[in-house]
Amino acid sequence: MARSVARPEPSRARRVLTPLLTIVALLALWQAVVAVGLVPNFLLPTPVQVVQALVEDAALLASHCVTTLAEAAAGLAAGVALGFVFAVLMDRFESFYLAFEPLMTISQTIPTVAIAPLLVLWLGYGALPKIVLVIISTFFPITVSLASGFRSVDPDVVDLMRTMNASRWQIFWYAKLPAAADQFFSGLKISATYAIVGAVIAEWLGGNEGLGVYMTRVRKSFSYDRMFAAIIVISALSLGLMKLVELAQRVLMPWKRAERNNNER
Repeated sequence: MARSVARPEPSRARRVLTPLLTIVALLALWQAVVAVGLVPNFLLPTPVQVVQALVEDAALLASHCVTTLAEAAAGLAAGVALGFVFAVLMDRFESFYLAFEPLMTISQTIPTVAIAPLLVLWLGYGALPKIVLVIISTFFPITVSLASGFRSVDPDVVDLMRTMNASRWQIFWYAKLPAAADQFFSGLKISATYAIVGAVIAEWLGGNEGLGVYMTRVRKSFSYDRMFAAIIVISALSLGLMKLVELAQRVLMPWKRAERNNNER
């Protein structure tokens, strides 16, 4: 009977170069498709034109980024806080879990694009409707990941701590919270991307500043190169927030870093 041979881990250089070369190849293909006329240039700008638009509007994009980031950060912070409170209540009270878990699942079937116009009508064209939409977008992943993490703790650990006269707070702090940390950061990465996208969607429908407002204006003038430039900036902001979450995870979960180092040896 043949034994399966463990596949060697790819080197760090390969992990970096493989996706980088793939991106370069796709950009070259994009440039060639437009250059030979397979797709009209007025419908699809070339990567070179997108980079030129990104450089030309760098200052304007930066000013809009500040507004979008502020809305996303405020909504994400509030969504995380609210999700944490709900997850704790769902873990503490079974009736609370049974009452709100189906409602939260149903809420995710409603597209944010449908909610955004109502928020603008109810709350005006300021920053508040954008922040509220970000809260709605980020609340669910945080709540579900934390509630699932709290319930994943080993019951034997909880029973052992109870026999040692541990308080409910000590069980939560030393057993449930560490057990939920990994799932919490996974949910936070998802919420970080939702935060930027939620803020941009809300800005599409009303406002004076933000990347969504910028995209609406350049779309009306058919400046598709600037539309792609804004998309690149939005993607960069989302990736940046995800990297910040990963950094926070490494700092706050040192045992995961130790496990990873042991596995690489």
